[in-house]
Amino acid sequence: MTSYSSAVEQLLALGHELPQTPIRKFDLAHMRVLCRALREPQCGFPAVLIAGTNGKGSTASTLASIFQASGLCTGLYTSPHLVRVNERIRVNLAPIADEAFAAVFARVLQTASHLVASGELPHLPSFFEMVTAMAFVHFAEEKVDAAVLEVGMGGRLDATNIVDPVLSIITDIDLDHQKYLGNTIAEIAGEKAGILRAGVPAVTLPQLPEANRVLGERMIELGARAVSAVRNVASLAPEQSLVQSSSSGTRFRLSVLGREVEIVSPLVGRHQLRNLALAITAAEELAEKFPLITAETIARGVRETRWPARFQRLAATPTRPEIVLDVAHNPAGAWALHAALSEQMAERPLVLLFAAMADKAIEPMAKLLWPRMSRVVLTHVGNNPRASSVESLAALAAAIGVEAVCTTTVEDGLRTALSAARELGPTAAVVIAGSIYLAGEVLPLLEGSEVCG
Repeated sequence: MTSYSSAVEQLLALGHELPQTPIRKFDLAHMRVLCRALREPQCGFPAVLIAGTNGKGSTASTLASIFQASGLCTGLYTSPHLVRVNERIRVNLAPIADEAFAAVFARVLQTASHLVASGELPHLPSFFEMVTAMAFVHFAEEKVDAAVLEVGMGGRLDATNIVDPVLSIITDIDLDHQKYLGNTIAEIAGEKAGILRAGVPAVTLPQLPEANRVLGERMIELGARAVSAVRNVASLAPEQSLVQSSSSGTRFRLSVLGREVEIVSPLVGRHQLRNLALAITAAEELAEKFPLITAETIARGVRETRWPARFQRLAATPTRPEIVLDVAHNPAGAWALHAALSEQMAERPLVLLFAAMADKAIEPMAKLLWPRMSRVVLTHVGNNPRASSVESLAALAAAIGVEAVCTTTVEDGLRTALSAARELGPTAAVVIAGSIYLAGEVLPLLEGSEVCG
């Protein structure tokens, strides 16, 4: 019997999520062959498919929380994970148990191995393809009433896109993963538009002009039903729905399904209002299909949403300054973080702990965030072949005229950043950003008194 640790080890051996050649990952034909052999588990539940550059996870987690608050057995598939791979596959917001993870991995691996042996597959699935198939199998076995699926990258050729969604959502589109998706907003929007289906509602918000054009043309071509979430963007709502923003989240009143309710979201930052609008609009669209969804359950689901490391503020303790944990990893994410810091922590000294993946647009992020900080600490995410070296980050700091302290490990970087914040006084805080993998390494360390004390 496969153990959990063995399953994770074998998964990691299948290759990183972003292989050296797009061909290795992007092939829906292989994913369809695998799922056909698994008896089409992706057909066993209604699915909502979410693509975009930023906000996918926040939108997905909010919609899944609304589903659960409405009494629906809910599957949630997101990527990447913060700390443990189990986080990617959730039922009723609880990560899949280690034993179930190992069992479903063994089943999918055995099926894939037989397909390779028979020549039906040229090689074993990639890490992402394998975990996606595992999610489909687990959701089907758990008989979920609905599943919310976050696209890993792109959309058109992403492994999740073999489902036939009952609704699609496209979040904000920006430049990211250009090596795989294209070098322009229009090219990237074309990949995201791959999740659209004829006659299926597609929930969107106004985007950059190039993205608007591509999405609009594709919807017309397919006959997808465009649904604008503008009416639920609180900052654009009537004056009586004025947003009250604080360090604990946002609060406003909104007309939902014909009833005015108070919306209280724990997700901080003005950018989250767009993600919130997408999730609420999607829930309204699905209320006829799922009558358990009401204005009250939508409000409760929003209030109960939990999505860590999205401007997550960890309160100061007697031995540790306040920490802001954010997964901003591209220019658009950096702008959102910068705006939230300006709104919530404008007058406070800040120490930034920063690491990033080498294939990201690091320079625009650095030019935006680093000059804003009282101190900058650079580090390297361990055991990740995509991680940018500290040396290259240091060279960038010198080029843009920012003084930075270099550390070789995340643990050393965290310790250095905390120490610097203490030196700056009681109002100083540590901001941790640049990569979701950095956040994933930091979270377990924050539980250790040796580092944080």
